Amino acid sequence: MENRTEIADLGEFGLIDHLTKNFETYNVSTVESVGDDAAVMDHFGKQTVLTTDLLIEGIHFDLMYTPLKHLGYKSVIVNLSDVYAMNAQPTQITVSLGITNRFSVEALSEFYEGVYAACEKYKVDLVGGDTSASQKGFIISVTAIGEVAPDQYVKRSTAQKGDLICVSGDLGGAFLGLTLLEREKKIYLENPKVQPDLEGEDYIVGRILKPEARKDIIEFFEKQDLRPTAMMDVSDGISSEVLHIARKSGLGCRIYEDKLPINDSTRQAAFKFGLDPTVCALNGGEDYELIFTIKQEDHDKIVLNEEISVIGYMTEQEEGCKFLSKGGNTFDITAQGWKAF
Repeated sequence: MENRTEIADLGEFGLIDHLTKNFETYNVSTVESVGDDAAVMDHFGKQTVLTTDLLIEGIHFDLMYTPLKHLGYKSVIVNLSDVYAMNAQPTQITVSLGITNRFSVEALSEFYEGVYAACEKYKVDLVGGDTSASQKGFIISVTAIGEVAPDQYVKRSTAQKGDLICVSGDLGGAFLGLTLLEREKKIYLENPKVQPDLEGEDYIVGRILKPEARKDIIEFFEKQDLRPTAMMDVSDGISSEVLHIARKSGLGCRIYEDKLPINDSTRQAAFKFGLDPTVCALNGGEDYELIFTIKQEDHDKIVLNEEISVIGYMTEQEEGCKFLSKGGNTFDITAQGWKAF
């Protein structure tokens, strides 16, 4: 039996000290981090962006197939992704947890290992947070703070007619990873003797359990001296994100099925489940890619980046938001991605 330390043995401050004692800071803007009444940050004439996300057990994650370390990592990533979606660089995070007594100190340490790994990879400082007892389930709230040169931030509402619609990476993988894990969970609950079969599905499982934020794309923009006209991250599915950009910008759009970037592993998994890979790419959420619009004259700047696909363009509002299939049919784009309520 592995050692189990009850949270009550450490107390709140002891627990925070225990979980955060090894964090080092990566950013000069972090003046004071964990251990005081508030953190102190100084962004030296830059503008500050702020975002926060709530993750609730049973709604956003299932601990039956989500390792705590992966969950800690992902909790940070989903917030960093929102900062990158503003064309900003994340610098600090706070992490708050609601925990029931079924979690030991060791379990929380595992969660924090994931938080720590994400902070290290993205060079972000953990500067505070809160822990509380919870009656039911595990509740995670992460806030991310970032910095951006004045007037370089990018909103959702500023796309222009004729702009190209681009997306980073590939789409639909996370949704299929989730579909697979849910299927294996169901089989396990019906027969606990059956071992889960995730053979050969590393790609889609990785997309759901350990997503990455697209820091590389933001750095690419900076190198190319390129500023997207509008941008957001793909958390609910590309169909709902493109509708957001269109509605907020007062425009319509055209998306082409044959331009959607879909990984081969995702495509194969979709066929295995009897699903249409295009539908998974359009409506599956949690890919944490960036969808953005650029002026047509900036096309040459992105053409050499294999991580960026042009999937369509912005039109007049009257033309609506349309999807053009490979067969040449035109459909209205509807938001069928993740709905919070």
